[in-house]
Parts: sequence; structure tokens; C-alpha cells
Amino acid sequence: MDIGIREYTDQDIPEAIRIWNSVVEDGVAFPQMDVLSPQSGEQFFSGQSYTGVAFDQAGGEIVGMYILHPNNVGRCGHICNASYAVKPGLRGQRIGEKLVRHCMQTAKGLGFKILQFNAVVKTNAPALRLYKKLGFIQLGVIPNGFLMKDGHYEDIIPHYRAL
Repeated sequence: MDIGIREYTDQDIPEAIRIWNSVVEDGVAFPQMDVLSPQSGEQFFSGQSYTGVAFDQAGGEIVGMYILHPNNVGRCGHICNASYAVKPGLRGQRIGEKLVRHCMQTAKGLGFKILQFNAVVKTNAPALRLYKKLGFIQLGVIPNGFLMKDGHYEDIIPHYRAL
């Protein structure tokens, strides 16, 4: 699959919502507990510094997405945060890596200096491997920082990388 990445458009919102909501419903990676509706999804994606979609260049199918936004404000406004989602059934095909690489370039172009992940769940082995491969630095462990869908808590591992 030849993957392209571009900024989302209004036509992408239904599929972006489906992909985002699949991760929310899994309950093992994103902190959000409520799924997006068409209205809340449009507001959510348009409210980001950048929302990108990964697509199959052969047929145009949306296969993943990311959101990018400031992690904080003011004197910490140069630090950004991002979340990534790949369509179920297509994970493990390096789409996530392409999303993260594109996000880092986009963040730098927007003037951010650092990309920080606040809550990488300890059991999210694919994300941990990818972030290590891309040079992210682990900042320690927050015990029981993430409420899993089944009700138990898992540790989270914040990460950062200078851009």
C-alpha cells in the first residue's frame, strides 16, 4: 500500500470519526471515554493545530489519522502533543510510523520545538517500540495513570522528542 498523508478536509470527517472512535471504544490507548459524533468530530478535528489523514494513494481510502495541538500554553506553548489512530485491520503495516514522521515535520513547520506524549500506556507495545525507534525519550512511569476499559489501571510512560 502506497500511503500519502495530507491535511483533513470536511469530506474526511465521517471516516476520521470511525477510525478515532475505534480506538476510543477499544479503551486501551486514548484517554477519551466518549466517542465523537458528526458534530463533535467536526469541532474536534477543526480545533486542532493540524489534523492529518493517511490515505491509500491507489484508491483514496482513509487508513489512519493524527491530531496535533499545543500541549500547554504561554511559556510552554512550544511543546506540542499528538494522538495517532490507524484503521483496524491495517495496523502493523507502518502506517503509524508514517503518521508520526509526518507529524514531527508538521509540528516543526508550525514552530513547535518539542513533541511530548503524556500518556503512552505501558501495555501499548507497538507504540513503545515505534517511539524508541524514532528517538523519543521516556520520562519515567506514572503508576496506575490510565484507566483501562475493563476497569483496571495501567502505568503510563510519558515521552518527548526535540524537533
